[in-house]
Amino acid sequence: MSESKSSTTIQSLQQGFQILDLVASREEPFKFNEIHEGTQITKSNLYKYLNTLTQQGILYREKETGLYSLGSKLVEYGMTAVNRDNVIDRATSTLHEISRVTKCTTLLTTWSLNGPLVVKMTNLNSGLNIGAQIGTALPVLSATGKIFAAYMDHDVIAEWLLQQTGNMSDSDKAALQEQYSLIRTSGISFAKEPLVPSISSLSVPILNYANKLIGSIVVVGFINIVPQHKDDEMAAFIMQKGKELSATYGYKEE
Repeated sequence: MSESKSSTTIQSLQQGFQILDLVASREEPFKFNEIHEGTQITKSNLYKYLNTLTQQGILYREKETGLYSLGSKLVEYGMTAVNRDNVIDRATSTLHEISRVTKCTTLLTTWSLNGPLVVKMTNLNSGLNIGAQIGTALPVLSATGKIFAAYMDHDVIAEWLLQQTGNMSDSDKAALQEQYSLIRTSGISFAKEPLVPSISSLSVPILNYANKLIGSIVVVGFINIVPQHKDDEMAAFIMQKGKELSATYGYKEE
């Protein structure tokens, strides 16, 4: 294993992370030649890197196509990091309470390179297809996607927003911006059938002492059950639970 000239970094590790950064830069899997062109690592060395990263579960190689994407081991590492911040443990009882009261599926999402990621789910109806599971990255038109677009620092989500809204018309983009403003004012977002027909969702933010977004609570269910207005009794209950969870991180309502 070679070291850089400064002896403060390990060059092979830097190249390994260069590969991971490239593969994580888009949702679509990469061809070998695309990784070679993007990293300029020699083909002989690149084969070794990719084989090692694949064997360790850091990357995943599709057998039929030979395409490379991020592997399950990274999800494990990410979940460990989230757990260390105690977000999942701290939110679990709240998710269960919301599911029990609303009779709906409740999710916890946090930010990832590919957008809001489902990291916890309480599902009272295991037969209900909500179009998401743990590890699913949710789109900007979902209720939680709108929460992250409304609350997250623009520098963090700029690339994701561009990918998500790049093909939208100017009028649709303007309408989304109006929704973001309303969400920041009301503290709740709604989405009708964002992933699966007849299934709708609402989402509330989890904020810390600096009013920074930590994650979001998402409630998913049939369109006739999940409310689409903040004055609804169920929506008010979920908003209150979100504020109570945020308060454990030092958030104070203005």
